[in-house]
Amino acid sequence: MPRLITAACGQEGIENRRKQVVPLAQGRVFELGCGGGLNQALYDPAQITSFSGIDPHEKLLDGARARAREKGWEADIRHGVGEDIPFASGSFDTVVCTYTLCSVEDPGAVLAEMWRILAPGGRLLFLEHGRAPDAGVARWQERFEPVWKPLAGGCHLTRPIGASLRGAGFAVEPLGQAYLEKTPKVLGWMEWGVARKA
Repeated sequence: MPRLITAACGQEGIENRRKQVVPLAQGRVFELGCGGGLNQALYDPAQITSFSGIDPHEKLLDGARARAREKGWEADIRHGVGEDIPFASGSFDTVVCTYTLCSVEDPGAVLAEMWRILAPGGRLLFLEHGRAPDAGVARWQERFEPVWKPLAGGCHLTRPIGASLRGAGFAVEPLGQAYLEKTPKVLGWMEWGVARKA
């Protein structure tokens, strides 16, 4: 299942969105859900002083570690979950979260953890899919979600993105919002941008 989801999240339209977000990472970087490794090629090594990450899927971590070594980074990649990030408070300048909040058990706890590990003034770079702003599409998401979740590794379609980040205390600077082209709207609402720790 993790490999299937990784393949789905690597399609061209999604890759183009990643290219707008991931290269903004600077300094001490932490990536939530780094095991798929899709973001690794998009980081600017000249802007990164250290790289850390976690993923709950142990089988994917070896590949993520190998890609980090190829970049010559100081890397600390561990098995873990977003609700209990195994790093000290204020450890990172940038947190990167792409297509991960939809599948965590407790998004509120995960956002609180990302806030905790960010240094004052740090940035959360996000690219997520979730609840559509159109009422008709959102109703279909609610109907389809119980069928979708077991097929897609616990992925939720109805979780709000920007509102959740703001509710967790972040100052959100949207870079874009749109339905993914060539994708059913019920699956395709995307939001991406920068969320700052005030």
